[in-house]
Amino acid sequence: MAEFVVVTTTVDNREAAERLSRQLVERRLAACCQRIGPIVSTYWWKGELETAEEWLLVLKTRAECFEPLAKAIRELHSYETPEIVATPIIDGSPDYLGWIRSETALPLSDA
Repeated sequence: MAEFVVVTTTVDNREAAERLSRQLVERRLAACCQRIGPIVSTYWWKGELETAEEWLLVLKTRAECFEPLAKAIRELHSYETPEIVATPIIDGSPDYLGWIRSETALPLSDA
């Protein structure tokens, strides 16, 4: 298993993107969160084809932080079924990966 992952999620507006990214980084569940948007998503939802403007959040973290990060996203998110996708980082700059390691922490209840 990879030691580090990139986690993506989307939200419905800029304010939600700012709030969620700040809360996740403040909790040290991610070392960094990039906000990209607005973007346009087209998707199926409850049998209907939908198109919506969203903001993409790209979070860098340790793989062992994924479950607490996913739990926090579900708790803080306004969507019924938020996107929570982790992609392994298979290689990277040792300095950057070390920075991710040093800036993330498991919550005390999960440590």
